[in-house]
Amino acid sequence: MSEKITVENLEQHVQHGYVDNNGVAIHYASLGSGPLIVMVHGFPDFWYSWRHQMIALSSSYHVVAMDQRGYNLSDQPREGEQYAMPHLVGDVLAVIRAQGEQSAVVVGHDWGGAVSWQVAMHAPEAVERLVILNLPHPRGMARELAHNPEQQKNSEYARNFQKDDAHLKATPELLARFVTDTSAKPHYLEAFRRSSIEGMLHYYKQNYPHPPYQEDRSPLIKVKAPVLQFHGLQDSFLLPGALNDTWQYVEQSYTLVTEPHAGHFIQHDAPELVSRTLRSWLAS
Repeated sequence: MSEKITVENLEQHVQHGYVDNNGVAIHYASLGSGPLIVMVHGFPDFWYSWRHQMIALSSSYHVVAMDQRGYNLSDQPREGEQYAMPHLVGDVLAVIRAQGEQSAVVVGHDWGGAVSWQVAMHAPEAVERLVILNLPHPRGMARELAHNPEQQKNSEYARNFQKDDAHLKATPELLARFVTDTSAKPHYLEAFRRSSIEGMLHYYKQNYPHPPYQEDRSPLIKVKAPVLQFHGLQDSFLLPGALNDTWQYVEQSYTLVTEPHAGHFIQHDAPELVSRTLRSWLAS
């Protein structure tokens, strides 16, 4: 009889792998077998962010959670331009191909959500379904930054992260403050101590809008895959107004699930809701 997989013994069951994307090694942890799901974490995080969902989905799916570049066991380029969006998109595509597949269900949170939106728009053939957690569509975000004073105010953290010396003010202990799960905290501290804090902040310097903020008026590329979006309404960084009109940016079905009591890390705050909804939506 096989051992039941739990958060406590997850590390003993996942398989670790690496894929090279133009000289940058991207680490991933995988669990289960079946249709491919690739999960992309945000800031500040690493593959372990998806521990609850990996366990919940692995009985029916091959779940692969990656470390984005700069984080944990993935390579940490020093050059800021190495963190520009096209490279981040390429990392996700490389992880998909490393599993012997051409497409996957792509799941992203925070910066992983920003990357996943772009993968779905610019490599639609690689995304069978798209799941986004607490990261509005980039057009909705640009609109709110341009017109919503509250969102402008609440994005001060991002402007601070864009400063040249921002990495000198952050420590692994500071970055791990959001982790309330005492059993998970040591894993986060270990991962952040071997991550590049400067690399983490290059995501903001290279890809987050700089003031003066403007709406995105470029030609719209609609997402072709069905979309499931989660949003914890207690998120003080990404306000829910940016979710308005998201249906205009997608071609197929769009499902929005909000959780009034969850914050920015909804996969941690409401793991059962996220896992249960994911299973149901993927099976439909």
